[in-house]
Amino acid sequence: MKSFTLILRDATSAKRIEAVLAFVGADASGSFGILPGHARFMTCLALGLARFRCQDGDWQYLALPGGVLYFHDNILSLSTRRYFIDADYGRITAALTRQLLAEEESLWEMKKSLAQLEQEVLRRLWRLGA
Repeated sequence: MKSFTLILRDATSAKRIEAVLAFVGADASGSFGILPGHARFMTCLALGLARFRCQDGDWQYLALPGGVLYFHDNILSLSTRRYFIDADYGRITAALTRQLLAEEESLWEMKKSLAQLEQEVLRRLWRLGA
């Protein structure tokens, strides 16, 4: 049975998965699938879930905040900031939800800090002009 290699790269590591039979992901145009022998292909994945199936027949879910996918010569390379892999759909969606909430909270804190910094700069500028 034909297969391809999946290489996952994030900010801190790389993982090589052999004997992949299929990959399903989504980009700005919608959902797509990749099988062994697919033509050269490159796209930016959307935030969310992708999945792949190995020769053992089980689907593995891949949660990621987007990324760059490149397929050439039966090697699928996926580069992203971070990813989670799990065979259980419920666990992987919970992990993705936690990740998104944490990033949203971090973004809110950063915006709050920036607003305070802007207020302080304006206050100091006003004192200098007075």
